[in-house]
Formats: sequence, C-alpha cells, structure tokens
Amino acid sequence: MSSTLPEKKSDRIFLSAPHMSGNEIDYVRQAFESNYIAPVGPQLNQFEAKFREITGFEHCVAVANGTCAIHLALRTLGVQQDDIVLASTLTFIGSVAAATYQKAELVFIDSERETWNMDPNLLEQEIKSLVAAGKRPAAVLPTDIYGQPCDLDVFRDICDPYDIPIISDSAESLGASYKDRHVGHRAKVATFSFNGNKIITTSGGGMIASDDQKLIEHCKYLSTQAREPVLHYEHKEVGYNYRMSNLLAAVGIGQLEVLKDRVNKKREITQMYQNFLGDLPGIQFMPEASYGRCNRWLTVIQIDSKKFGATPLEVIAALEAQNIESRPVWNPLHKTKAFANSRVVGGEVAESLYRDGICLPSGTIMEEEDIQRISEIIKTLKA
Repeated sequence: MSSTLPEKKSDRIFLSAPHMSGNEIDYVRQAFESNYIAPVGPQLNQFEAKFREITGFEHCVAVANGTCAIHLALRTLGVQQDDIVLASTLTFIGSVAAATYQKAELVFIDSERETWNMDPNLLEQEIKSLVAAGKRPAAVLPTDIYGQPCDLDVFRDICDPYDIPIISDSAESLGASYKDRHVGHRAKVATFSFNGNKIITTSGGGMIASDDQKLIEHCKYLSTQAREPVLHYEHKEVGYNYRMSNLLAAVGIGQLEVLKDRVNKKREITQMYQNFLGDLPGIQFMPEASYGRCNRWLTVIQIDSKKFGATPLEVIAALEAQNIESRPVWNPLHKTKAFANSRVVGGEVAESLYRDGICLPSGTIMEEEDIQRISEIIKTLKA
C-alpha cells in the first residue's frame, strides 16, 4: 500500500453539490418584481410547463419535495391502512416513508444484480403468492436507483393482469431515458425530486407526473389543503400544504434549461472515473441497463476488498481525510431499525451492494483534475 497522497486541498469536494446555470437569479428577480412571493404564481406555471415539454408527460404538479410527491400519488391511488405496497429495498427512506403515512404494509423486494433495480422475478413471485392468498397489492413502488431506469414494460406485464398500479420513484433519474422516452413513462405515475444534491435542484422540491389528467388534478387539489373552488373556505377532504413555492419554481426554470448539459456531464464524470480506475483489480462500476440511458446521478463502484486490498469504508475514510465526501451505497431498508418488522423478498443482492459499494463524488461543478485526484487517492490504497 502506497503512502504517497496527492496534495490536500482546503476546498471540500462534495458528493453532488448544487450547480447553478446563472439564469436562475433572473427568474427569481421576475418573481420578486411581480410580487408573486406566495406559493403560486407565473414562475410555478412556467416551471411545470417546461417540465412537461422536456419530459413528454401530459400533466404534472410541482410540490414541496419528492416524498410528498409519492405520498400524494399513493393517496390519490387509494392506498390506505393495511394495504400492501411492494417497494424496492435498495433505496432512500423517502421512497417508502409515505406508505407508512397511509398506514400501509410495506413488503420489500430485493435488487437484481444486472441493473441494481427491483428484481422483476421476485416481484412476480410475490404478487402471485399474495394473490393466491387473497391479498392483491395496492401498489408497486420501484426506484430508479442512482439514475438507472427500471424496466417498466416488464413490470407492467407483471402488474397489469392484477390491475396493480405502478408508482415510479424517479427521484434520482430526471433526464434519463427508458427505451425511447423519458424515465417514468409506462408507470401510472412518476415522481421526481429537486433536492439540493439531485441532478438539478430547486433547493427543495418535487414533481408528480402522469398522462392521467384526473389523477394529477386530484394531486394538485390535495396539495393545496383540498380547498374547494368557492369564495369561502370549503373542504370536502383533508389535504396537505404540499404545493411548491413560486420562488423555488423560479430557480427550477433556470435549472431545467441546463438539464441536458448536466446529464451529459454526469455521464462524462463516470467515464473519467472508469478511465482512471477501470483497470484496478477488485473494482467494478455500476452497470448500465441495455434498455435505457442512465443519467449517472452518482458514479458508484463496488470494491472486492480481497482483490483490491482495502475495504469500502477504508476508501471512504481516506477520501474524507483529504476533505472529499463519499458515501456507502444505500443501506437496504429491510436492514434498518425503522423497518425491522417488515418482510423482505430476497435481500442478499441489495445487502452485497451495500457491503461493497461506494458512491463517488459526482457533482457537475467538478473538473477532470478533481476526478483524477480522487482516483489517485483510491489508487494509493491498492495492495
């Protein structure tokens, strides 16, 4: 193991820092000048229209974050107490937390090694088993992990005979494509996140998208406290204060303008890492599914510590010592205390991806010299 490290920099390299285009401030200024500081306004309408144009969805509604986007989708699809929701176990908790808000029963499905997404074979086995027992799942909630599109046609083939809706958690995959369309198409509804570390950001924020107009209208209605369109305050349902702020939408307009550039840069970053690290023994990169184009939100590697000579945690520690942020792959949710009582189908693949995986810094403000420096630090740990 080499002891020579590249010179330490004082500026921290974050995992995926926000990257402004420069135009965002103009749209925010327009919102201030028009005094549309309240939750809705022209910039919110413009942001949603731009999102529809870029993604090809017929309808969408911008909300406060990706978690409440999933919550609204579940609520609108009628998921309620004791219903069963089948979800990816290899994902962020925000993907499934909303199911607990509805007091649904979560059953976690393992990943497949080829794509790291929900294993369709295990999903089919579980659905058949539940249906045979008289328990039709209320929804299937797969995650496009790290920007990798799920194979929704296969999922539809499995779910459609039982009339089970699919909610695509596409929080990490904005700008990616599935076959010849933007990710999320073919699901009943897709949800997206604009959190600070996502490929584009509105600081916080999310989007619900679908070609089902009535579904989106109901989501929008619920997101604004389910207020009836009358002069006085009238409510037939209890809703939520989930609508996106007009000011945040103004930021989003400027971000959507550079989405294509951000996806291209993310993919270039992965390619640069592959160029620097691809020949090292014991290191493998997250695969890319043949049916789509991953946005490579994060560059993710697996380390076989016996072949490489260092464990993933040792690599993370070495990078942190140089003021560089990296993280393990998502801890499978069935292994967390919050879901200790939830059932999992399989689990071994997701557990191995967590055990061996590292998310490398992938911010689009990074330069090639940053990636080379990170790679050189990793190389010093090789046996």
